[in-house]
Amino acid sequence: MAATQYRNDTPDTVAKRKLNRRQRWRIEKIQAEKRERAQKRNEQLEELVADDLGDEQMGIITAHFGQQVQVESPDGESRRCHFRATLEQLVVGDRVIWQPPKSEGLGVVVAIEPRETVLKRPDPYGNLKPVAANVEQMLVVFAPLPTPSSTLLDRYLVAAELSDIPATLVLNKADLIDEELRPFIDDLKAMYQQLGYPVMELSAHDPQGLAPLHDALKGKISVFVGQSGVGKSSLVNAVLPEAELDVGDLSANSGLGQHTTVTARLFHLPTGGELIDSPGIREFGLWHISEDELLHGYRELSELAGHCKFRNCSHRNEPGCAFLDAADSGAISEERLENFYQIADTLDEEGRERYQ
Repeated sequence: MAATQYRNDTPDTVAKRKLNRRQRWRIEKIQAEKRERAQKRNEQLEELVADDLGDEQMGIITAHFGQQVQVESPDGESRRCHFRATLEQLVVGDRVIWQPPKSEGLGVVVAIEPRETVLKRPDPYGNLKPVAANVEQMLVVFAPLPTPSSTLLDRYLVAAELSDIPATLVLNKADLIDEELRPFIDDLKAMYQQLGYPVMELSAHDPQGLAPLHDALKGKISVFVGQSGVGKSSLVNAVLPEAELDVGDLSANSGLGQHTTVTARLFHLPTGGELIDSPGIREFGLWHISEDELLHGYRELSELAGHCKFRNCSHRNEPGCAFLDAADSGAISEERLENFYQIADTLDEEGRERYQ
């Protein structure tokens, strides 16, 4: 159950520097006061609506609006709810137990089911914050332009591996591949296919060529991720044209004022399956990890771990290093090993990725 982040997340400048003990104490004190106020508000609200609630039932969170969430029941009923302050932070994709209102008004989320997976991002203070739960598939989008970087793709794949989420590489804008670029693209695809990662080649502007994508999305909760400019938004709109509906439309049946601030939304795909989408999730990437965790995010290196001649091998230049021997023999990709070194060099002495 791992979590997330990649340097394109660009957290606020306060996250770029180390906070001293007093600053951290102050931040925690403010956050604790906010949690206490929120809990009191929720307790007062629960007292007011307790007699107007129906029986407990299962549901899934489809949107998050500040102090409220949108919950959908198995039969498709969707209502705005508040949630008990004692619950951990709720995110889109969470499976919950909730009570719908007997009349117009708010329901209440009373419990959260254990998460199978969770995606996280750093908040402005560098603390990891969940943004989506129970994702079953990560679609890593890249394109001929901007020129694909295997180092960047590796960052997403490491995040997927450590989050225990199967990943598929999606080459968008395939119509831009010319004869000069084709050998490079084919070599890049082959490197990942040899590792067992599915790779599909398509164009968001060619509806006839999207059949493999629709098939991959069926029956799963998926997210699109990738760097800016690769066409993630175009793919979302291609598989789900209604994704651009105003967020306020979600609350039309609640009878309450409409909120337009939303972190993520869960959409039902017309061909089956669900898509969790938000700009923040699309830019999701590698998070604060140690070099050992990074190693285990490379599936071929993870298999070699522990097979070096020396127990404390740094995997850089020691004799008998299983990594170096495998790269020399062609058993693993030299490019991927170089990417591992490059990413590892961005980890500071505390084993946390630096923000540049």
